[in-house]
Amino acid sequence: MATITTAEMQNRVGTETLSDWVEVTQAMIDTFADATGDHQFIHVDPARAAQTPFGGTIAHGFLTLSLMPLLSSKIPDAPTIEGAKMGVNYGGNSVRFLTPVRSGSKVRGRFKLLSFDEKRPGQWQQTNSFAVEIEGQDKPALIAEWISQVFV
Repeated sequence: MATITTAEMQNRVGTETLSDWVEVTQAMIDTFADATGDHQFIHVDPARAAQTPFGGTIAHGFLTLSLMPLLSSKIPDAPTIEGAKMGVNYGGNSVRFLTPVRSGSKVRGRFKLLSFDEKRPGQWQQTNSFAVEIEGQDKPALIAEWISQVFV
């Protein structure tokens, strides 16, 4: 993994990266249901969910969104910023859930760096567009614009 400077990161604005594929398993869905208390049958009851238009259980929308850190960690050769002490979520400008993710599907992240700006000395704000793509489908599961802060 390469280490780059903040200036080099600024030069990457406009670039797009793809993560490796990750399977969304029923175990992941069940664990997320337990963590959030959202046990709606379309997520955790395969027999009942099979009777819906989804044809089986689907991941929670917020589970799909929360895969962002995992998917970003699966970007081959993703650079790290020289001297970075930490990165934190700052928020989102938009999130849209477009297509449900069926249990057993594989997803990947598509990231595009929209901006990387110094807000104050040692604090950088990064904005990315983010899409979760489902293997074999044209329409993504979700699209979002996400903001994070990087401290160097």
